[in-house]
Amino acid sequence: MLKAAIVLLLLATIASLFSGLVFLVKDDENSTRLLKALTIRVSLAALTLGLITWGFYSGQLVSHAPW
Repeated sequence: MLKAAIVLLLLATIASLFSGLVFLVKDDENSTRLLKALTIRVSLAALTLGLITWGFYSGQLVSHAPW
């Protein structure tokens, strides 16, 4: 369940990234939609990092790296 939430947040972050790109190219100078897209993207990234941190702390996510 936690992994699915992380993947959904990453997909939402990518969608926000591309919507910001569209707003950057298409909007006029006085529009605030680019700023809102950036705010949403940063919030989603912070939430994703928080979920990953919580997953490692709670033991739901583990690293199988050999080092």
